[in-house]
Amino acid sequence: MAVTKCIGILTSGGDAPGMNAAIRAVTRSAIYNGIEVKGIYHGYRGLITGDIKPFKTENVSNIIQQGGTILKTARCKEFETPEGRRLAYETLRSEGIDALVVIGGDGSLTGARIFAQEFDYPIIGLPGTIDNDLYGTDLTIGYDTALNTIMEAVDKIRDTASSHERLFFIEVMGRDAGFLALNGAIATGCEAAIIPEISTEIDQLKELVENGFRKSKNSSIVLVAESPTTGGAMQLAERVKNEYPQYDVRVTILGHIQRGGSPSAQDRILASRLGAAAIDALLEGQRNVMVGIRNDEIVYVPFSKAVKYDKPINRELLETLRRLSI
Repeated sequence: MAVTKCIGILTSGGDAPGMNAAIRAVTRSAIYNGIEVKGIYHGYRGLITGDIKPFKTENVSNIIQQGGTILKTARCKEFETPEGRRLAYETLRSEGIDALVVIGGDGSLTGARIFAQEFDYPIIGLPGTIDNDLYGTDLTIGYDTALNTIMEAVDKIRDTASSHERLFFIEVMGRDAGFLALNGAIATGCEAAIIPEISTEIDQLKELVENGFRKSKNSSIVLVAESPTTGGAMQLAERVKNEYPQYDVRVTILGHIQRGGSPSAQDRILASRLGAAAIDALLEGQRNVMVGIRNDEIVYVPFSKAVKYDKPINRELLETLRRLSI
């Protein structure tokens, strides 16, 4: 087994609060174990352009509380081509980097899996995405903070919603996953969450309206996961205007506010644990796995599983929301 002497760290895809805490943990854990560290800027693009610099412990001082990522992030079309990946591999070799730690979501880990296979190169992935949609881990870095941001925003919107007799659709991120919408709805006492996981089973809007917006309530707030499957809040509002014109409907799209902000305690702790565990994984000779957390224990999930399988929504939570919204 080859000894790891130098690792590279990069963040890729959409940023998530807690990425800096993870960068700090990976860097310091590596240095503690006598491994050299190099920071790669702008995600996979930095591997192609050679935007890389040595990291010492002071490079990651005072960043645990910062949102975003000090390494920056970018989508990289070039890395999707064999030629781009070959250039990236040559950069890693010329920099003397033996292994890579990639912090990102579904797309980032898919890129890591392809690269690792093509060049038989050791990569450890950390789940950094507010969507919480990676299979094999209970939580992803950034999810808890995003959930808290949603909660604070919805609480404020409720103040104005209760002053008017209106139906409010609030769109939250999540791409094809309803975790933020469902748990956000429970946390804020919403009437319902419209999520992609059950869109093919029932017409969620129809069910919502036919169950009647409770006569005892003068306003209703519904969280909607942005997704082609749900149609998003704007499309649903359009349907209400056409099919249920008796309701006065308003839409709020929370957008990128959900990505920002100082990470919560839970995200800082999660990122620190996963970052340290990424180095343990390399020292144990693990490769091409995502480090996750299940039942509060560190687990290694092969990339193929982490990105291939859909993470199921907890149906009990749906039932809880239904019961509590009467």
